[in-house]
Amino acid sequence: MIGVLVLTGLTGLAAGSFVGVVADRVPRGRSIAAGRSHCDGCGEMIAAYDNVPLVSWLLLRGRCRTCQAPISVRYPLVELALGALYLATFLVLRGDPAELALGLVFVTALAAITLTDLELHLIPNRILLAATVIGLAIVVPTDPGSLPERAIAAAAAGGGLLLVAIAYPRGMGMGDVKLAAVMGLYLGRAVAPALLVAFAAGALVAVAMLARDGSAARKRKIPFGPFLAFGGVVGLLAGNAMLDWYLDSFFEG
Repeated sequence: MIGVLVLTGLTGLAAGSFVGVVADRVPRGRSIAAGRSHCDGCGEMIAAYDNVPLVSWLLLRGRCRTCQAPISVRYPLVELALGALYLATFLVLRGDPAELALGLVFVTALAAITLTDLELHLIPNRILLAATVIGLAIVVPTDPGSLPERAIAAAAAGGGLLLVAIAYPRGMGMGDVKLAAVMGLYLGRAVAPALLVAFAAGALVAVAMLARDGSAARKRKIPFGPFLAFGGVVGLLAGNAMLDWYLDSFFEG
């Protein structure tokens, strides 16, 4: 078991490194397959031994080997975060290989979307489309009976956020709407607590900013994608348990 956990964590670190490439290249229309990574400061290609997830950043002390330009701390943080998410997903979903695969793809897509939305206020259609195609490729052959529930959840989540986007276009974009629909596809009924958590987290941050900065905070645009991603992780790992608790507590019998 320990060996499996170590392998899962290392796979998550590698996936985090890949996500960093995706988040950097996809929004800018660059291929994720062609061309090696390079230093943004001097343009020098990064050698394979300097591209080992987490380890290379630590050994280089966060600087390019050639020009000593700082390497953003976001790269090791994303690698660590995805490593932890892979471990958590494995521990919760390891009893069902198909659900485990679906969960790993889901958290990987959410990590990429979080990065692009934080940096560029953009949720790329290419990432959402890839997540949708891969998700369907897993669900259709392994659990076709869940497709109606997933379709309803996707329509309800996307439709609900579309109404919010129409009513409050400054606070919600179409990327958020499409992300909610993808979350419905992956989570099924668990998308309900996922969205609840996302809105609660967003509201808490907004209140904290208002308390700190007053009316000036109203002029700042806060990307909602990271909150949806956070809610998606909660929905994946605990959404069904939250729903069961709620139904058993308030609708027993």
